[in-house]
Amino acid sequence: MSQQHEERGVHFAKKLSGILEMIRFSHTLFALPFALFAAVMAWSVSEPSSKFEIHHLLGILLCMVFARSAAMAFNRLVDRKVDAQNPRTVGRHLPSGRLSVQSVILFTIASSVGFFFSTFLFWPNPLPPILALPVLLFLLGYSSTKHFTSLAHYWLGAALMLAPISAWIAIRGTILIEFPTDVLPAVTLGLAVLLWVGGFDIIYACQDFTFDSQVKLHSIPAKLGIQGALRVAALSHVGMITALVALPLTYHLGGPQLDLGWIYWTAIAAVALLLVYEHAIIHPDDLERVNTAFFNINSIISVGLFIVGSCDLLT
Repeated sequence: MSQQHEERGVHFAKKLSGILEMIRFSHTLFALPFALFAAVMAWSVSEPSSKFEIHHLLGILLCMVFARSAAMAFNRLVDRKVDAQNPRTVGRHLPSGRLSVQSVILFTIASSVGFFFSTFLFWPNPLPPILALPVLLFLLGYSSTKHFTSLAHYWLGAALMLAPISAWIAIRGTILIEFPTDVLPAVTLGLAVLLWVGGFDIIYACQDFTFDSQVKLHSIPAKLGIQGALRVAALSHVGMITALVALPLTYHLGGPQLDLGWIYWTAIAAVALLLVYEHAIIHPDDLERVNTAFFNINSIISVGLFIVGSCDLLT
């Protein structure tokens, strides 16, 4: 009997490991640092203030993990037939048969339920549970966008934009009800995320230029060509830097004052240099370094900005 339990445990562990590989759990590094940075900003505002609560931090972590897991698993379900036709993605877990459709559906449902119940960690703030379903539907909606719009990259960016905005609302929701402009710093940071993600997703999509064109999937590379797409990505990243520069200035538009100084400005300069490097290593006729640009550089940007920006606010 114990051997059967052990075998079941090993089988479950392998399946869970496969699901985490499928949803690229490590890529949570892209959005989570921005949610945490928004949380640090919210906690650092002196007037009106929001005190740090450990259950708020736990709620942000759980909501981020569950929401992203549900969205990514759902995306793999929706895209499984297209992935089976694409030479670059045919080896993914669902097309290759390493995971069953049923197991991924169950994981998506479990993650969605986990996300909803995690929002109650912010109670008595009523906004997170109220907004949970619309947010989740928007995240899941990304999966069908390549079938009808070339702006799918920016839908993905908008989905990740919700990370800092949602963290801010979760912590300062009761203040927001009375002072709606209080959310301006989070919206500005979210806009930076939208443009950043949209830009690097365009770069990533350049790998599928030929396939997307053949099967009539919508993307900016398929619409404008690789060279045109890289130019749009570059403009998006210029927009990201502009939004980051504007972040400390939202006070003048009615937002709360953020104590961001020279440390933060140094971080922006570093982010700009990393983005310049990212575009310098990608050429229309040489996309071999796309994965380096996609994961390594962008992980440094998100984690680095969170660490340096938080240090500036907390020192």
